[in-house]
Amino acid sequence: MRCLYHVTRTWYNNSAVTLAQRHLATALQFHFCSSSHSRNSQSQPLRLSSATELNSYSILKSMGSAEKNRGGGHLSSIPEEATRILKSLAAKWPDITDANALQVIPLKGAMTNEVYQIKWLTNSNHDESLPRSRKVLVRIYGAGVDIFFDRENEIRTFEFMSKQGQGPRLLGRFFNGRIEEFIRARTLTAADLRDPEISAIIATKMKEFHNLDMPGPKTVLVWNRLRNWLNEAKRLSTLEESEHFRLNVMEDEISALEKNLSTGCQVVGFCHNDLQYGNIMMDEETRLITIIDYEYASYNHVAYDIANHFCEMAADYHTETPHILDYSNYPGLKERRRFVYIYLSCSGNQPSDLEVDYLIKEVEKYTLASHLHWGLWGIISEHVNKIDFDYMEYARQRFQQYWAKKSEVLEHSSSTKP
Repeated sequence: MRCLYHVTRTWYNNSAVTLAQRHLATALQFHFCSSSHSRNSQSQPLRLSSATELNSYSILKSMGSAEKNRGGGHLSSIPEEATRILKSLAAKWPDITDANALQVIPLKGAMTNEVYQIKWLTNSNHDESLPRSRKVLVRIYGAGVDIFFDRENEIRTFEFMSKQGQGPRLLGRFFNGRIEEFIRARTLTAADLRDPEISAIIATKMKEFHNLDMPGPKTVLVWNRLRNWLNEAKRLSTLEESEHFRLNVMEDEISALEKNLSTGCQVVGFCHNDLQYGNIMMDEETRLITIIDYEYASYNHVAYDIANHFCEMAADYHTETPHILDYSNYPGLKERRRFVYIYLSCSGNQPSDLEVDYLIKEVEKYTLASHLHWGLWGIISEHVNKIDFDYMEYARQRFQQYWAKKSEVLEHSSSTKP
């Protein structure tokens, strides 16, 4: 999901929020935005194990966000069909005495869907002062974003990844959403992407992801997707917006870029296409990572996926201005070379310098496609999303970077694979 992945940013930044509530916001970022590699997380109750966590729980109760009986005012946000599935799930867990006593906690910051944590207190804790609970995640699909992806394809990908042990389990589906396993791990931060150890783990995991044999057509979608999004952006934009973003010449830009990037040997794999730090979870004990949220996943040129990941290093969605990009944080040549070398080494053979250099150049060219992709996404999102995010400014920066880097990046376009 193209998501900020920080539950409490908007609430935390509200000037009216009390100091105690700000402490709560900080605590919730771990507890409510977590995922894990453990397949047993749903069978083992989660414990609020520190004084801070317990205090956070108490504050939640006092605020009415986690009312003990039937979820307080937020239960009405959950469709009746989903509520029936949730109660049916809880009825099968022996440590829950009242399946109807579900707590509904909205998770803030999502930019495509409405996301809720659902929690039931359990009766298995001997220390009653420290409540334990079972948790699941309810995702209600956002309206107006169908242009971005095929929801049925995303569900098939989600189910496939779950069966492969690559992500959370799918616990149920309803008309306009789904219920997922809530698993524990830490969402990466912007700084984590620059950590050499973590970056090496990501490179290895990305190669594993690209090698997945996803059922269905293995067709590269990026160029058709860009054209479809361009048509939608033109339809939604005002004349002023269209002129500002030069949408009238964008069809030619996409065609020229496709022609330029179609030369040589292009390696195709199953790509995530949105590998920002918020879509990567790490188990701190095992140092294993899980890639989550597959809305934009498809077969693609692997160089695009790497390029998009590098571009995401310019973003930090946990700031006061999450839409602002800082391209001084784009990885330097040494950092890119290290990542690409590790990625290629995962095939079992030590790559030559020529192979590393070639992929680095291909990746740099695909950053242009990434800029167009998310630039168009920003324009469309401004018109269909009501999330508190400056989509237009984000789009402006992506297009600005495209025009600034185009000539420099394409000057080596005649390179051929060694």
